[in-house]
Amino acid sequence: MAAPESDATAGGKLINDPEGGMDRLRAIMRALRDPVTGCPWDIEQDFASIAPYTIEEAHEVADAITRRAWGELPGELGDLLLQVVYHAQMAEEAGLFAFDDVVRAIADKMVARHPHVFGDESREKSAAQQTADWERIKAAERGPARVLEGVALGLPALTRAVKLQKRAARVGFDWPSTDEVVAKIAEEAAELVEARERLTAAEVEEEFGDLLFVMANLARHLGVDPEAALRGANAKFTRRFGRIEDWLEEAGKRPADSDLAEMDALWNRAKAEEKAGKT
Repeated sequence: MAAPESDATAGGKLINDPEGGMDRLRAIMRALRDPVTGCPWDIEQDFASIAPYTIEEAHEVADAITRRAWGELPGELGDLLLQVVYHAQMAEEAGLFAFDDVVRAIADKMVARHPHVFGDESREKSAAQQTADWERIKAAERGPARVLEGVALGLPALTRAVKLQKRAARVGFDWPSTDEVVAKIAEEAAELVEARERLTAAEVEEEFGDLLFVMANLARHLGVDPEAALRGANAKFTRRFGRIEDWLEEAGKRPADSDLAEMDALWNRAKAEEKAGKT
Protein backbone atom coordinates (compact mmCIF):
# COMPACT_ATOMS: atom_id res chain seq x y z
CA MET A 1 0.00 0.00 0.00
CA ALA A 2 1.43 3.37 -1.07
CA ALA A 3 2.22 5.93 1.59
CA PRO A 4 -0.08 8.97 1.63
CA GLU A 5 1.21 12.14 0.05
CA SER A 6 2.73 14.69 2.38
CA ASP A 7 1.31 18.21 2.50
CA ALA A 8 4.45 19.49 0.80
CA THR A 9 4.16 16.98 -2.04
CA ALA A 10 0.46 17.69 -2.53
CA GLY A 11 1.14 21.43 -2.42
CA GLY A 12 3.92 21.12 -4.99
CA LYS A 13 1.64 19.26 -7.38
CA LEU A 14 -1.05 21.90 -7.00
CA ILE A 15 1.40 24.76 -7.55
CA ASN A 16 2.49 23.22 -10.84
CA ASP A 17 -1.02 22.32 -11.98
CA PRO A 18 -2.16 24.79 -14.72
CA GLU A 19 -5.76 23.83 -13.96
CA GLY A 20 -5.44 24.38 -10.23
CA GLY A 21 -7.43 27.61 -10.28
CA MET A 22 -7.93 29.62 -7.11
CA ASP A 23 -6.54 26.85 -4.89
CA ARG A 24 -3.31 26.93 -6.90
CA LEU A 25 -2.91 30.69 -6.47
CA ARG A 26 -3.49 30.47 -2.73
CA ALA A 27 -0.97 27.60 -2.48
CA ILE A 28 1.59 29.71 -4.34
CA MET A 29 1.08 32.59 -1.92
CA ARG A 30 1.42 30.29 1.09
CA ALA A 31 4.69 28.98 -0.37
CA LEU A 32 6.00 32.48 -1.02
CA ARG A 33 5.23 33.48 2.58
CA ASP A 34 6.64 30.32 4.16
CA PRO A 35 9.03 31.59 6.86
CA VAL A 36 11.57 28.84 6.14
CA THR A 37 11.44 28.10 2.41
CA GLY A 38 9.62 31.16 1.03
CA CYS A 39 10.84 34.25 -0.83
CA PRO A 40 12.73 36.65 1.50
CA TRP A 41 11.05 39.70 -0.06
CA ASP A 42 7.54 38.28 0.27
CA ILE A 43 8.17 37.18 3.85
CA GLU A 44 9.18 40.72 4.86
CA GLN A 45 6.03 42.41 3.52
CA ASP A 46 3.10 43.58 5.62
CA PHE A 47 -0.27 45.25 4.93
CA ALA A 48 1.22 48.74 4.77
CA SER A 49 4.02 47.81 2.37
CA ILE A 50 1.71 45.91 0.02
CA ALA A 51 -1.11 48.51 -0.02
CA PRO A 52 0.64 50.80 -2.60
CA TYR A 53 0.98 47.83 -4.96
CA THR A 54 -2.74 47.11 -4.54
CA ILE A 55 -3.58 50.66 -5.60
CA GLU A 56 -1.10 50.51 -8.49
CA GLU A 57 -2.54 47.25 -9.80
CA ALA A 58 -6.07 48.67 -9.72
CA HIS A 59 -4.89 51.62 -11.80
CA GLU A 60 -3.22 49.28 -14.28
CA VAL A 61 -6.51 47.42 -14.72
CA ALA A 62 -8.23 50.75 -15.41
CA ASP A 63 -5.46 51.71 -17.84
CA ALA A 64 -5.84 48.49 -19.84
CA ILE A 65 -9.60 49.06 -20.05
CA THR A 66 -9.11 52.68 -21.15
CA ARG A 67 -6.74 51.52 -23.90
CA ARG A 68 -9.11 48.65 -24.77
CA ALA A 69 -6.10 46.35 -24.41
CA TRP A 70 -8.22 43.24 -23.97
CA GLY A 71 -5.25 40.92 -24.45
CA GLU A 72 -3.53 42.53 -21.46
CA LEU A 73 -6.60 42.62 -19.22
CA PRO A 74 -6.48 38.99 -17.96
CA GLY A 75 -2.93 39.53 -16.74
CA GLU A 76 -3.76 42.86 -15.11
CA LEU A 77 -6.82 41.39 -13.38
CA GLY A 78 -4.64 38.51 -12.22
CA ASP A 79 -2.17 40.97 -10.71
CA LEU A 80 -5.05 42.64 -8.85
CA LEU A 81 -6.44 39.28 -7.69
CA LEU A 82 -3.00 38.42 -6.32
CA GLN A 83 -3.22 41.49 -4.09
CA VAL A 84 -6.44 40.18 -2.50
CA VAL A 85 -4.82 36.78 -1.94
CA TYR A 86 -1.72 38.46 -0.51
CA HIS A 87 -3.65 40.51 2.06
CA ALA A 88 -5.82 37.53 3.01
CA GLN A 89 -2.75 35.32 3.52
CA MET A 90 -1.11 37.89 5.81
CA ALA A 91 -4.37 38.24 7.73
CA GLU A 92 -4.66 34.48 8.15
CA GLU A 93 -1.08 34.29 9.44
CA ALA A 94 -1.89 37.01 11.98
CA GLY A 95 -5.11 35.28 13.05
CA LEU A 96 -7.26 38.21 11.85
CA PHE A 97 -9.41 36.54 9.21
CA ALA A 98 -9.15 34.03 6.36
CA PHE A 99 -9.64 34.15 2.60
CA ASP A 100 -13.04 32.50 2.95
CA ASP A 101 -14.11 35.39 5.21
CA VAL A 102 -13.26 37.82 2.39
CA VAL A 103 -15.34 35.80 -0.08
CA ARG A 104 -18.23 35.48 2.36
CA ALA A 105 -18.21 39.21 3.14
CA ILE A 106 -18.49 40.33 -0.47
CA ALA A 107 -21.04 37.62 -1.36
CA ASP A 108 -23.24 38.59 1.59
CA LYS A 109 -22.92 42.25 0.66
CA MET A 110 -23.94 41.68 -2.95
CA VAL A 111 -27.02 39.70 -1.92
CA ALA A 112 -28.04 42.27 0.69
CA ARG A 113 -27.58 45.22 -1.67
CA HIS A 114 -29.55 43.68 -4.54
CA PRO A 115 -32.97 42.92 -3.04
CA HIS A 116 -34.48 43.48 -6.50
CA VAL A 117 -32.47 40.47 -7.75
CA PHE A 118 -32.12 38.18 -4.72
CA GLY A 119 -35.09 39.33 -2.66
CA ASP A 120 -38.74 40.19 -3.16
CA GLU A 121 -38.35 43.78 -4.43
CA SER A 122 -39.42 44.62 -7.96
CA ARG A 123 -36.81 44.81 -10.72
CA GLU A 124 -38.85 47.51 -12.42
CA LYS A 125 -36.52 50.32 -11.38
CA SER A 126 -34.44 52.86 -13.25
CA ALA A 127 -30.66 52.81 -12.92
CA ALA A 128 -30.94 56.05 -10.92
CA GLN A 129 -33.41 54.47 -8.48
CA GLN A 130 -31.18 51.42 -8.07
CA THR A 131 -28.23 53.72 -7.32
CA ALA A 132 -30.30 55.59 -4.73
CA ASP A 133 -31.36 52.30 -3.14
CA TRP A 134 -27.73 51.14 -3.08
CA GLU A 135 -26.69 54.29 -1.21
CA ARG A 136 -29.65 53.93 1.18
CA ILE A 137 -28.65 50.35 2.02
CA LYS A 138 -25.02 51.39 2.50
CA ALA A 139 -26.10 54.16 4.86
CA ALA A 140 -28.18 51.69 6.87
CA GLU A 141 -25.17 49.35 7.10
CA ARG A 142 -23.02 52.19 8.41
CA GLY A 143 -25.55 52.99 11.11
CA PRO A 144 -25.75 56.40 12.82
CA ALA A 145 -22.29 57.50 11.67
CA ARG A 146 -21.24 61.06 10.89
CA VAL A 147 -22.01 62.17 7.33
CA LEU A 148 -18.45 62.06 5.97
CA GLU A 149 -17.31 59.06 7.99
CA GLY A 150 -16.02 56.05 6.09
CA VAL A 151 -14.87 57.75 2.86
CA ALA A 152 -11.56 55.93 2.36
CA LEU A 153 -8.43 58.01 2.92
CA GLY A 154 -6.51 55.94 0.39
CA LEU A 155 -8.65 56.97 -2.59
CA PRO A 156 -7.14 59.23 -5.27
CA ALA A 157 -7.66 62.78 -4.01
CA LEU A 158 -10.03 63.87 -6.79
CA THR A 159 -12.16 60.76 -6.39
CA ARG A 160 -12.30 61.24 -2.63
CA ALA A 161 -13.27 64.90 -3.09
CA VAL A 162 -16.26 63.89 -5.22
CA LYS A 163 -17.32 61.22 -2.71
CA LEU A 164 -17.13 63.69 0.18
CA GLN A 165 -19.19 66.21 -1.79
CA LYS A 166 -21.80 63.57 -2.70
CA ARG A 167 -22.17 62.66 0.97
CA ALA A 168 -22.62 66.30 1.95
CA ALA A 169 -25.06 66.89 -0.93
CA ARG A 170 -27.31 64.08 0.33
CA VAL A 171 -28.04 66.16 3.46
CA GLY A 172 -28.56 69.38 1.48
CA PHE A 173 -25.07 70.92 1.70
CA ASP A 174 -24.59 71.68 -1.99
CA TRP A 175 -24.80 74.48 -4.52
CA PRO A 176 -28.09 74.36 -6.42
CA SER A 177 -26.54 74.70 -9.89
CA THR A 178 -23.27 74.87 -11.81
CA ASP A 179 -23.49 78.69 -11.92
CA GLU A 180 -22.50 78.98 -8.27
CA VAL A 181 -19.73 76.43 -8.71
CA VAL A 182 -18.24 78.28 -11.68
CA ALA A 183 -18.41 81.55 -9.75
CA LYS A 184 -16.55 79.91 -6.85
CA ILE A 185 -13.88 78.59 -9.23
CA ALA A 186 -13.30 82.12 -10.54
CA GLU A 187 -13.13 83.42 -6.98
CA GLU A 188 -10.64 80.79 -5.81
CA ALA A 189 -8.46 81.21 -8.92
CA ALA A 190 -8.37 85.00 -8.49
CA GLU A 191 -7.46 84.66 -4.81
CA LEU A 192 -4.61 82.33 -5.67
CA VAL A 193 -3.20 84.59 -8.39
CA GLU A 194 -3.54 87.77 -6.34
CA ALA A 195 -2.05 86.34 -3.16
CA ARG A 196 0.70 84.12 -4.53
CA GLU A 197 3.42 86.74 -3.95
CA ARG A 198 2.63 87.25 -0.25
CA LEU A 199 1.66 83.71 0.74
CA THR A 200 4.00 81.05 2.08
CA ALA A 201 4.53 77.88 0.04
CA ALA A 202 2.20 76.00 2.41
CA GLU A 203 -0.51 78.65 2.00
CA VAL A 204 -0.20 78.57 -1.79
CA GLU A 205 -0.62 74.78 -1.66
CA GLU A 206 -3.70 75.18 0.53
CA GLU A 207 -5.28 77.72 -1.83
CA PHE A 208 -4.49 75.52 -4.82
CA GLY A 209 -6.10 72.59 -3.01
CA ASP A 210 -9.25 74.69 -2.50
CA LEU A 211 -9.33 75.39 -6.23
CA LEU A 212 -8.97 71.70 -7.12
CA PHE A 213 -11.70 70.81 -4.62
CA VAL A 214 -14.12 73.20 -6.31
CA MET A 215 -13.10 71.85 -9.74
CA ALA A 216 -14.01 68.38 -8.49
CA ASN A 217 -17.37 69.80 -7.42
CA LEU A 218 -17.95 71.15 -10.92
CA ALA A 219 -17.13 67.70 -12.33
CA ARG A 220 -19.74 66.19 -10.02
CA HIS A 221 -22.39 68.71 -11.11
CA LEU A 222 -21.58 67.99 -14.75
CA GLY A 223 -21.68 64.22 -14.23
CA VAL A 224 -17.99 63.90 -15.12
CA ASP A 225 -15.50 61.56 -13.44
CA PRO A 226 -12.58 63.95 -12.76
CA GLU A 227 -10.04 61.13 -12.56
CA ALA A 228 -11.13 59.80 -15.97
CA ALA A 229 -11.16 63.32 -17.40
CA LEU A 230 -7.63 63.99 -16.17
CA ARG A 231 -6.40 60.63 -17.43
CA GLY A 232 -7.83 61.57 -20.83
CA ALA A 233 -6.08 64.94 -20.72
CA ASN A 234 -2.81 63.24 -19.75
CA ALA A 235 -3.15 60.81 -22.65
CA LYS A 236 -3.89 63.65 -25.06
CA PHE A 237 -0.90 65.66 -23.87
CA THR A 238 1.36 62.59 -24.18
CA ARG A 239 0.06 61.85 -27.67
CA ARG A 240 0.44 65.40 -28.97
CA PHE A 241 3.85 65.94 -27.44
CA GLY A 242 4.93 62.68 -29.04
CA ARG A 243 4.01 64.15 -32.44
CA ILE A 244 6.10 67.24 -31.63
CA GLU A 245 9.06 64.95 -30.97
CA ASP A 246 8.38 63.03 -34.21
CA TRP A 247 8.45 66.20 -36.32
CA LEU A 248 11.50 67.59 -34.56
CA GLU A 249 13.29 64.28 -35.11
CA GLU A 250 12.48 64.48 -38.82
CA ALA A 251 14.21 67.86 -38.78
CA GLY A 252 17.23 66.39 -37.00
CA LYS A 253 16.37 68.07 -33.70
CA ARG A 254 15.34 67.26 -30.15
CA PRO A 255 12.97 69.23 -27.93
CA ALA A 256 15.97 70.64 -26.07
CA ASP A 257 17.22 72.08 -29.39
CA SER A 258 13.88 73.79 -30.08
CA ASP A 259 12.11 76.73 -28.47
CA LEU A 260 8.61 77.45 -27.19
CA ALA A 261 7.47 79.20 -30.37
CA GLU A 262 8.42 76.27 -32.60
CA MET A 263 7.00 73.65 -30.25
CA ASP A 264 3.79 75.62 -29.79
CA ALA A 265 3.35 75.75 -33.56
CA LEU A 266 3.93 72.00 -33.76
CA TRP A 267 1.45 71.51 -30.91
CA ASN A 268 -1.20 73.34 -32.92
CA ARG A 269 -0.29 71.19 -35.93
CA ALA A 270 -0.77 68.03 -33.83
CA LYS A 271 -4.07 69.37 -32.56
CA ALA A 272 -5.28 70.08 -36.10
CA GLU A 273 -4.10 66.62 -37.23
CA GLU A 274 -6.17 64.97 -34.49
CA LYS A 275 -9.24 67.00 -35.31
CA ALA A 276 -8.92 66.16 -39.01
CA GLY A 277 -8.60 62.47 -38.11
CA LYS A 278 -11.90 62.61 -36.19
CA THR A 279 -13.90 64.02 -39.09
